[in-house]
Amino acid sequence: MDLQEKIRTLPTKPGVYLYKNADGEVIYVGKAKNLRSRVRSYLLEANQANAKTGSLMREAIDLDYILVDNEREALALENNLIKQRKPRFNILLRDDKTYPYVKLTLGDRYPKVFVTRRLRKDGSAYYGPYFPGNLAHRIVELIHRSFLLPSCKLDLSRYYPRPCLQYYIKRCLGPCVEDLTTPEIFREAVRDTQMFLEGRQAELGRSIEQRMNEAAANEQFELAAKYRDLLITVNQMQDKQRIATTDGDESDVFGYHYENGMVAVNLFHLRGGKIVDRREFFWEDLPEFLEADAEGNIDTDVVTYLQEPSQSGTLTVSAPGQSGAPPFEAGSFFSALLKQLYIDQHYVPRSIYVPVDFADRATLATLLCERTGHKIEIAVPQRGEKRSLVDLAGQNAKQSYDQRFRVLKPSQKAIQESLQDILTLPELPRRIECFDISHIQGAETVASMVVWEDGAMNKSAYRKFQIKTVAGVDDFASMHEVVSRRYKRLAEESKPMPSLILIDGGLGQLHAAAAALEALGITTQPLASIAKREEIIYLYGQEDDPIVLDRRSPVLHLIQRVRDESHRFAITYHRKRRELRDRDSELLAIPGVGALTRTRLVEHFGSVRSVKEADIAALTAVVPRKTADAIHSFFHAPENTKANPLPILNNSE
Repeated sequence: MDLQEKIRTLPTKPGVYLYKNADGEVIYVGKAKNLRSRVRSYLLEANQANAKTGSLMREAIDLDYILVDNEREALALENNLIKQRKPRFNILLRDDKTYPYVKLTLGDRYPKVFVTRRLRKDGSAYYGPYFPGNLAHRIVELIHRSFLLPSCKLDLSRYYPRPCLQYYIKRCLGPCVEDLTTPEIFREAVRDTQMFLEGRQAELGRSIEQRMNEAAANEQFELAAKYRDLLITVNQMQDKQRIATTDGDESDVFGYHYENGMVAVNLFHLRGGKIVDRREFFWEDLPEFLEADAEGNIDTDVVTYLQEPSQSGTLTVSAPGQSGAPPFEAGSFFSALLKQLYIDQHYVPRSIYVPVDFADRATLATLLCERTGHKIEIAVPQRGEKRSLVDLAGQNAKQSYDQRFRVLKPSQKAIQESLQDILTLPELPRRIECFDISHIQGAETVASMVVWEDGAMNKSAYRKFQIKTVAGVDDFASMHEVVSRRYKRLAEESKPMPSLILIDGGLGQLHAAAAALEALGITTQPLASIAKREEIIYLYGQEDDPIVLDRRSPVLHLIQRVRDESHRFAITYHRKRRELRDRDSELLAIPGVGALTRTRLVEHFGSVRSVKEADIAALTAVVPRKTADAIHSFFHAPENTKANPLPILNNSE
């Protein structure tokens, strides 16, 4: 059955349809209230010489469909299939950034608390998301100080001989060492942390106050003082929360800029009536085909365009002077963007403001209401304060477009902030130390450490290492040795750790470095690696979710720059070591030539090659005649005798 016959037999019920090419790959996913009517419209548009639809229909040779009960289910299924199959004719959300959550590992013997961007079904409790991203870090820091839960990478299913620094500075209960705490005390800290993260400050305050009074009655005054301080902290947080809830609602505001076939979108997060964070999205390779939006309206206040009616009667836009460029259907674009952003999220704000209308706006709002359990409004403001916010987001999108596509270099602070956000670093990165290993088949193995500090490479802080304890080819053991030596010395000298340790290599080198730090009792140090070829960044503790940055990302360029410099420095040092080895092995193999003579020859002639080419007269000017004869004979003798040079006979023999 050919494609047209298959379309004629489609049911008239709601569902999702998938166009496939000759290789069986899904090239487009769409949803419809009436499958037969929607899919037949593609044939009509293709026959009317619609360039976009024609591109799809020329490549599509097969069609699959899935029936659902209603349009909302079709919307959700369409979103899942687009994310799974990544069809090239659909708009894809390429920016995989998410806001951080606080993770409490309730499934562990001794639960820990982390900042994470990935939600998993692993028995842990997740709280958030938090805006801006550093708020999650501040909350975890408060939990360390007040409730003493750890966030280290240690395996707490077993005990260790001694605790780390966090225990001694009173930011951890020390469950890693037997008898430092008890399961009852730790469970109490976990319960308090849960109530704190769930916003049950009043209940938590009453519980702490009761424990404080009991401790005072039992004359445990140090414990009572600890509960008193904790109660003050909880009450302060409760007051701040009351103020925030009276300031305003939660909403997301979108703006966009389209030009030359490329799009920049800005998303403002408003919490408590204030803009707390901004998020950017970019598309430089929009698909040739965008689904027609029967109710799409183009917002000319955000950015001025030439408006032209398309074959389907919808408004499309193209940039001035770009009349030959494929039209941009903003309604279809935002329909696809909002589905991929919100349908799978645990948290959705109550209000979402977009610059253009789209056909399934009401259906998407209803679906999000069902999934979140509270009312959600998706609106297109036309005037007033909300419209001003949309215009402001559009103006920022224009600036983002210029920075991205007009190659305006972002400020150094902006790059540092992006690096902090992407790698979830607890503070703005000021110093990065990067390590690389260099050798040839295990010979002359060396390592390098280069330092990036406050926007520039600090060459005076570079370090070179000879590998002393590893024989043969073992990059992992070499990395373990170097990291151990470096940070053991730093600890002995009481010098601060870097903002980030970067490893040139993959997961093996990353885990070797982590094991070295763990053996030194350093468990909270940010650690990452960048793999060659794929340019994938692995963050220690989140190896299952490697970070893939856009090839134009300034953050990726910074990491590549530091990595390349460490590689260059390691290669340079390795070559010098190899030259010394080769120089020593060749000249010292000559009878009568020792270390001092070899040094004198190389300093005089400049290189071993010049020594080889020198005649006996030139050699005699540096060394005795007997030694000069031996050197000349060694380099100019037949190959079969050079390997076993004849001994030098003195005159008496």
